[in-house]
Amino acid sequence: MSLPRAKSPRQLYREVRSYDRVITPDGPLASAINRQLDRSHLGPFAIPPRRLAVGRREESEDRLAFLDIIAEEDIPWKRCAYAVGNILQCWEHQGSHDAIFEYEAYVDEATTRAVEQIGELDTASMRLTTETMDPAHDVVVVEPAMLTHLEQSYLPAEYDTVSLFTDEAFELPPVRIHDSPTAIVETVVDTLTAETADTVGIVLDQESEYSPLIESALESAGIPFFGGPGFTDRSDHRLFLQFLRTAYRGTDTRLTQIRSLLTASECDVTDRDTNKRLHELETDELAWLTAFCRNIHEYTFSEALSVFERRTDTTLEAFRDELTTLGIANESVTEHRLDELAYYLQTYEVPVDRENKGVLLADAKSASYVGRDVVFYLGLDDGWTHAAPRRPWVDQDAQFTRNLNSFQLLLQSGSQQHYLVQDAAGGSPVTPSLYFEELLDTDIDRFSDLPSTTHQTVTSQRDSVGFERHPTDITPEPIETISKSSLNTYVNSPRDYYFSRIVDTPEKAHLTEGTLLHDFAEFYATHPDVVDETTLSEIVELLVERVQPLVRSVDEKTRRTEYRAGLKTIMSYLDANPPTDGAFLTPSSGGDNAVATHFDMAVESPVTERRFVDTDRHINGMIDLVESPRELLDYKSGSEDTARAIVKNAAIDDPTDTPDFQAPLYLTYWRSQTPNEELTFTFFYVTELVDEVITGDADLNDALTTVSYYPESPTDHVQREAFFEYLREQGSKKCQKILSKIEYPTYAALFDAAAFVETTDSDELIESEFGQTMIERLKAEIGDYKYVTTGSKQALRAMAARQQSAFFKPDLDAFEAFIDTQLTELNQRRTGAEPFPVAGLGGEPNYRRVDNRDLLLEGDQ
Repeated sequence: MSLPRAKSPRQLYREVRSYDRVITPDGPLASAINRQLDRSHLGPFAIPPRRLAVGRREESEDRLAFLDIIAEEDIPWKRCAYAVGNILQCWEHQGSHDAIFEYEAYVDEATTRAVEQIGELDTASMRLTTETMDPAHDVVVVEPAMLTHLEQSYLPAEYDTVSLFTDEAFELPPVRIHDSPTAIVETVVDTLTAETADTVGIVLDQESEYSPLIESALESAGIPFFGGPGFTDRSDHRLFLQFLRTAYRGTDTRLTQIRSLLTASECDVTDRDTNKRLHELETDELAWLTAFCRNIHEYTFSEALSVFERRTDTTLEAFRDELTTLGIANESVTEHRLDELAYYLQTYEVPVDRENKGVLLADAKSASYVGRDVVFYLGLDDGWTHAAPRRPWVDQDAQFTRNLNSFQLLLQSGSQQHYLVQDAAGGSPVTPSLYFEELLDTDIDRFSDLPSTTHQTVTSQRDSVGFERHPTDITPEPIETISKSSLNTYVNSPRDYYFSRIVDTPEKAHLTEGTLLHDFAEFYATHPDVVDETTLSEIVELLVERVQPLVRSVDEKTRRTEYRAGLKTIMSYLDANPPTDGAFLTPSSGGDNAVATHFDMAVESPVTERRFVDTDRHINGMIDLVESPRELLDYKSGSEDTARAIVKNAAIDDPTDTPDFQAPLYLTYWRSQTPNEELTFTFFYVTELVDEVITGDADLNDALTTVSYYPESPTDHVQREAFFEYLREQGSKKCQKILSKIEYPTYAALFDAAAFVETTDSDELIESEFGQTMIERLKAEIGDYKYVTTGSKQALRAMAARQQSAFFKPDLDAFEAFIDTQLTELNQRRTGAEPFPVAGLGGEPNYRRVDNRDLLLEGDQ
């Protein structure tokens, strides 16, 4: 695939060397032509119109105009910036500073005042408007179509033109497809050295992820660069704005929202506290910050900057100068003025003194030419496409032509061009810049539609990159048992499990609430006589106090009501279902219980909070309540699940995206304590009945979900007389009707006639040989009636449903083997034999259940 070939600076110089002035559409292109000069020349040779008009490098007119207007006029900053932007843009496309008045929809009082102020400024645009080039000079213009209307008005009456492009073809080099932006950046940086930096240019969309990645990688590798981070991009400048913003975030500000500020100011905050509210933590480390937030109106911007500088041990003279330039250094820090300051810094590029040495970083939407020998192009996606201004004064076709020519020239900068791209991201194709389709006259949906080569990611070998490694002779201690929460995490994402072992997890409101409700349940089961309305209110306040740093202040009243309802639900259940004598258990070893500690009482009941460690089965856990030798209960503070959902989420052959192995893990342990017994595990959703408790309509059964374990196979279970009686009494109506017409021996004989299919798919069971045989036999026994067929199908569905909502001996046998397999694999990974992958047994992890999301890189397996 080919494009019209752009002329090299040497070719252009040969065509224009005899002229006095060469007008170019781009400053770097002019510099490249000037470097070809082989004779003395008086005054500028190749130069863009604006630089020629003012005799120096042009400054940002929109910022200068904005500063001049706000110094003279009392206009809101956003409104002023909007007016200035429209005026200058219209001026560029229509040729006069007051052309905006032709478009009434864009004219208001602020615009009128801004036009008057701008008309008095000595700017490049005003000189382009009021002056023309010296007609005595012999002038040639390179690609005049790339000049705006205002720039063209500066040209003399007569001038020659030279095209940027030839009739020859430029064969587009193959794009190099990489797996990720990180791989692209590593590839570029691995080819650079500090000695070759001055010969290299990198073109990228400065608003894309490539910008911070390449800047960080170059800095880490010790390779100089320029053209990258601007005034607002400096981390300490951003932190100062965050510092001021913190004062106006309100009382619900979380430490995690200001973590970078706390780190910069050397405030030591534990990972466990990061979800807590700043203003609820009365610590010496944070006292200075909370005091500043309370007294923000007493500070001027300059004084606030001084506080920030002292705390972070930095000096921000450039920021202080900019505050003075804006005229707000000695103004009070109000939220309105802070909003205006933030808007100004987002809108305008504040000049930064920088040393122009090293790799040149160029913005794909600002540059037209890069004067370096080797040029890398990163991304080349639709972010490279200019968004033409949607204003009535803009000639859309002419603007598109300018942008297209600029892109075409940019692609051919340098003597070597390297296009590094992604073909897909997040499972979707990456769309190339639409300019490719226009230039190549073909449909291009993704980069693999272009000539391309695919590159596999390799680990960087640069010695200076990465952490130091020190070998150790320590052999990891094998993990002998695993809990349900660790197993859930490991199955969802082994990598997340790995990080959960080495990184502290922030305290979360729902977990803290759950722990406190568990503590109350244990306390009430042991000391029911202690809790009356007075102590209940005291316990509610204890819960509110403990959770307060983690929740919004506006939710406090609602939570107080919810807590009281949850506590009453627990009391009602334990009053109606007191646990049986726990003589068959050893006394509990006890543990931390916030409620018991508050009342200075002990909780050592043998039936509550039963911790177990079963090394034979490699499992451990904590049973909330042992109601009887055959009944276990667990308190839950979340939303209710059905028995079918609990069994489904415990699947080991086809894991769901919400794996939860608590029920089979606890039942596996308990069946070892009470062999060959039917067991039940009840989930008690203590916050499920809040509304009903408030209205007085609570039914405890609506908060309970019970899962049963049967010490037999599904086949043995459904052919038992007990299950036959269950179908007779609790099955669907037609099922009850047909079974009432037969006796158990007739039912049992069905299982001798054909093999029962153990499946949770009712349709599969109905269509099986057993299902069809059952229907035909019952027809023969009862009569060939429609209700017999319907009733038989209802019975078969009940058999499948029982398998969907209960555990059987083969299930827990398989679960024990599953635990062994997972623990063996886990311990192998801990020795370094293989990495901990991001993807779990079910494939891509459920990121809603990942605790260390920022440590799991996209595409990293």
